[in-house]
Amino acid sequence: MSRIGNQPIQIPKSVQVTTAGTTIRVKGPKGELSFDVPARISFKVDDGNIVFSRESDDREARSLHGMSRAMTANMVTGCSEGFKKVLVIKGVGYRAAVKGSTLDLTLGFSHPVSMDLPKEVSAEVDKEGKLTLSSANKALLGQVAADIRRWRPPEPYKGKGVRYLDETIILKEGKARGKK
Repeated sequence: MSRIGNQPIQIPKSVQVTTAGTTIRVKGPKGELSFDVPARISFKVDDGNIVFSRESDDREARSLHGMSRAMTANMVTGCSEGFKKVLVIKGVGYRAAVKGSTLDLTLGFSHPVSMDLPKEVSAEVDKEGKLTLSSANKALLGQVAADIRRWRPPEPYKGKGVRYLDETIILKEGKARGKK
């Protein structure tokens, strides 16, 4: 029994939900998203709630039930409030700059790294070297943050690199020189 799939999703006043066949469209102040619900899952929109149900109790139907509800809940939250990810850039000379929809990173390579951000993702850099990414689409935001982190993951001796704000790096002890 899916515990997630059985929970109803409450629709905030600032969000409009429209359905066409098996497609759910969510429109709010932060953006507009859509999701195609799998054929084995049915849904109902009534009284400010979205309720999902499944046709059978086999493994695949249970997983699709929870996934459909979670994707729709993320769309509703993203369109009403939005999502944020904060990346910390640590290291001597490591920095980021945002120019329009392009992110320029200086990460200790012989050349600067330039990334084109998707139009749904916005970025800001503060003076402390924190890069804040925001978007209505949670999955896209996580993928962009992971792609940026992949350029220079934090190394285990000094912690230099790009890491998430809430990520903990366990530092290793360096070489024990002259120790017997």
